[in-house]
Amino acid sequence: WKGVFWGGGDEQRLAQTAQKVEAAASIKDNPTIFGKLLRNEIPADKVYEDDLCLAFRDISPTARTHILIIPKKHIPGISDVTDDDSALMGHLMVTAKKVAEKEGLDKGYRLVINNGPEGCQSVYHLHIHLIGGQQLTWPPGV
Repeated sequence: WKGVFWGGGDEQRLAQTAQKVEAAASIKDNPTIFGKLLRNEIPADKVYEDDLCLAFRDISPTARTHILIIPKKHIPGISDVTDDDSALMGHLMVTAKKVAEKEGLDKGYRLVINNGPEGCQSVYHLHIHLIGGQQLTWPPGV
């Protein structure tokens, strides 16, 4: 995805360029396993990548399809997102939709973001779980 410049002004282009630069610097300093993955220090079954995010198959899937979508910018969790991350968060959601379409999840899927210890967050790098490919139950994880 090449991005959309709302209104086509230079401010939007500069903001997107700044996000890319911030993501590149963030990858270098990211101590998590996802940082290692982004630096290609460990392998991943990648399904999508662009300048702002990466999507790859979970190594411990909870459903037939279980893909993680992560920003390249290191954000520890959803509670650490700021107003400056609004465009990036929207990009992650649109990417999740595109990956779901590519995976053929036309009957439905679930997006999950775990946050903090009581939310069962295991890696402190924001990530979205895209889960589907089978009938899911409700409520999840209670």
